[in-house]
Amino acid sequence: MLKHAVIFLLTLEARLVLRKYKPHIVAVTGSVGKTSAKDAIYTVLARDTHVRKSEKSFNGEIGIPLTILGAPNAWHNPVRWLQNLSDGIFLLLFRSPYPEWLVLEIGADRPGDIKSLASWLTVDVVVITRLPEVPVHVEFFESVEALVEEKSSLIDTLRPGGVLIVYADDDRVSALQQRAALRQAKILTFGVSAAADIRADEFALLFEEGTQQVVGMRARISTHITSGSLFLIGAAGAHTFLSLLVAVAVAQALGKDMSPTLEILQSFAPPPGRMYLIRGIKKTLIIDDTYNSSPAAVTAALDTLAFIAQHTPLKGRTIAVLGGMLELGRQSVKEHRKVGAHAAKNAQLLITVGFRARDIAEGALDAGMSDSAIFQYEDVAVVGNELQNMLTEGDLILVKGSQSMRMERIVEEIMAEPERASELLVRQDKEWKKR
Repeated sequence: MLKHAVIFLLTLEARLVLRKYKPHIVAVTGSVGKTSAKDAIYTVLARDTHVRKSEKSFNGEIGIPLTILGAPNAWHNPVRWLQNLSDGIFLLLFRSPYPEWLVLEIGADRPGDIKSLASWLTVDVVVITRLPEVPVHVEFFESVEALVEEKSSLIDTLRPGGVLIVYADDDRVSALQQRAALRQAKILTFGVSAAADIRADEFALLFEEGTQQVVGMRARISTHITSGSLFLIGAAGAHTFLSLLVAVAVAQALGKDMSPTLEILQSFAPPPGRMYLIRGIKKTLIIDDTYNSSPAAVTAALDTLAFIAQHTPLKGRTIAVLGGMLELGRQSVKEHRKVGAHAAKNAQLLITVGFRARDIAEGALDAGMSDSAIFQYEDVAVVGNELQNMLTEGDLILVKGSQSMRMERIVEEIMAEPERASELLVRQDKEWKKR
């Protein structure tokens, strides 16, 4: 009851603050890559304007009002929540410096989450990152179509003449464009296909000078008029460039030239836990993708594992450490098995974590992977120690799983510099460490 009262009051204050200060808003939703896209957009806008973004993954009924108010998550501290409410009142009573732009990450964990926001948000730019065939959170919706409809309802927040930015390679993109056309919106697409307005291709690995260590990737970024190179240091995977393409698209929508936009994005620091490259023990390399997991994201991560192995002179093994994917509902068994089959094609060793991930192992076995190459564990706390003993020099390790699997604990056990865990890994603040 108290929680609902706090949410109501925070939302009321947020609505009144928007009415008073009238900031421009970029709203980002989708089932893959929301947080990275939000961070990349912020990087571009922050160069020449006062902008605020959702912190971490503040994307729900509490996080969005907190972002608008510029207030922190008080967790279980009632005094801090009262302080947040009083800070909101201060914003309303007095004229305070306020951002010209807000970059809001919008999530849909349950039916009605976005539609309720659409009733009071008015947005200048809507970004829909990607809507894969089986998105995360589908467990809480009647169907995949119902979840897609929920996320697509963010288009209804567009002000007349606003901009919709969508993933060109999504089968549903034409329906989204039609919906946006009803609001007289300008539409920009991004992706890797030639049809995209902003596209990425010619991907290549970047190596540390004088060593064989992979430190990032390069891609060519093109519009229908011009092109340029973009270097991403600290992460790998063709799909990681999609978030950067979104930022280029936002800049294009606001009339910014691409060349300076790409220059700004050279300084973009990929967020931890999203295809993040970390040096491992015994001269190994870890692809840390532990932030969260979904079928489409695991498939892309496994493709990257194979791509790096094929294009690096290092001769170690490819190892996939995969935790269960949550919130898939009736699709769970089938999707875990499909992931297992994909792992069999892209990894030499497979380590599964959690009871849902047993189906990953079954899928790999059915696809021809040797039983001796598959190791199954129930407890994430055990895996790190076991993996330390398995690793040999030059191994390439992908670690991925749903948020509640806490797969970052495995990375901490096998990283070369565990003392930097708070800097390099996800979920390292005190509240998360207690869980």
